[in-house]
Amino acid sequence: MKLSQGEVYEVASFYRHFDLVGEGQTPPPALTVRVCDSLSCSMFGGQALRGELETTVGDRARVQAVSCVGRCQHAPVVVVDDRPIHNADSAKVRACIDLEHAGAELPVACTDYEAYVASGGYRLLADCLEGRRNADEIIGELEDANLRGLGGAGFPAGRKWRILRNQPPGRFVAVNIDEGEPGTFKDRHYLERDPHRLIEGCLIAAWAVDADAIYLYCRDEYSLLLRMLAIELRKLREHSTLALPPVHLRRGAGAYICGEESAMLESLEGRRGMPRLRPPYIAEIGLFGRPTLEHNMETLYWVREIIEKGADRFCGQGRRGRRGVRSFSVSGRVKRPGMYLAPAGISARELIDEYCGGMIDGETFYGYFPGGASGGILPASLGDIPLDFDTLEPYGCFIGSAAVIVLSERDSARELALNAMRFFSRESCGRCTPCRVGTAQAVRLMEQPTWDLARIEALCEAMQEASICGLGQAAPNPVRCAVKYFPREFE
Repeated sequence: MKLSQGEVYEVASFYRHFDLVGEGQTPPPALTVRVCDSLSCSMFGGQALRGELETTVGDRARVQAVSCVGRCQHAPVVVVDDRPIHNADSAKVRACIDLEHAGAELPVACTDYEAYVASGGYRLLADCLEGRRNADEIIGELEDANLRGLGGAGFPAGRKWRILRNQPPGRFVAVNIDEGEPGTFKDRHYLERDPHRLIEGCLIAAWAVDADAIYLYCRDEYSLLLRMLAIELRKLREHSTLALPPVHLRRGAGAYICGEESAMLESLEGRRGMPRLRPPYIAEIGLFGRPTLEHNMETLYWVREIIEKGADRFCGQGRRGRRGVRSFSVSGRVKRPGMYLAPAGISARELIDEYCGGMIDGETFYGYFPGGASGGILPASLGDIPLDFDTLEPYGCFIGSAAVIVLSERDSARELALNAMRFFSRESCGRCTPCRVGTAQAVRLMEQPTWDLARIEALCEAMQEASICGLGQAAPNPVRCAVKYFPREFE
């Protein structure tokens, strides 16, 4: 491949799921036990469980603390090789190791290729490819539905498609399935149940912007989902009579930063997942230097629904003047954590009471993360704010990926803000000094019994104003919110 050893080393050392074993060094154990220590799992004892496992199974396996594995509704979660253990405890993990699982069973898609086609799947794509639909009509419907990017940024999807259509030929579509935001599991939920709805959305997008190929980038923590997607894509290639562009399935290797669009493209190209400077924007110079349409998985998942049923139906739901629906990943101190499709503009309190069965018995609603670790923390007194794009910014928060983590009186906003900052420090790609140094320094200051609020705020300002990408820019949100909305924890 004409790569220097330095280039190989910098890539191999960047991703957490690669092991580097130098000459004379002892290779790690064959079995790895990964214990999630991010927000939801930490609330349910993940860190204590890791310490216990180091004592009980550390002689048979490597025990690692890892960032969110995308199963937050089942906290705490442990992954033994590629087998996730939900609501884990030491006994469950030991039993799994004793059974010597070489691998986990594949998740069974509720709608595989045959069932999807039988229910009308790929008819819309056929209409597009065979001239019964035109691209302007499709894009107009997406614009009428106000479909926005559902990975966090919220950029209008229809506008993206129009921008790409005006770029030179030789375009690509790149799909982000690297949902690493703590508290988020909606993409996994949809893909495990209806993978071809995403695939058809990708193919329609590729047709609309005249793309030469599609690249699906899926996080390595979803290894079983990757295998299932490979099977379903093979079925599509073998049985479909439509003229389809190549669809390439690529796996990540454990790097939250690759959820940022340009970092994902760098990873797809075989390099470290480090965000690019803008301009140029990836719509102009993207994957392999070609104009690229990049979308979060869920955005494309809704394309068929909107086109077949109409923008009015998609927008017909909503509360408090908001339009549409949102996919909320809810975890924390609620009776029924899970993924819920709810009206845009619903409040956290309504989400808890109407969808999640209320708080766990004996727990009192104390606060919540409205958009994962990046989205900040709000107190229960602000639990009636509409949850949607642009509604949370006046409070120093944002909806992001709509990962709602519910806190009770037993939880500490201060401790969870520290947990979030540790996450950002661990996941910083290291490219820019404000993020690389700022997150690490903030962790050290926040670990002190008394916070030096002036110095922490100075770091927050530097990170927000000078970081290259959203990781460093959003890292201050939970810290600032904890100080502003939970002052009694700092008395």
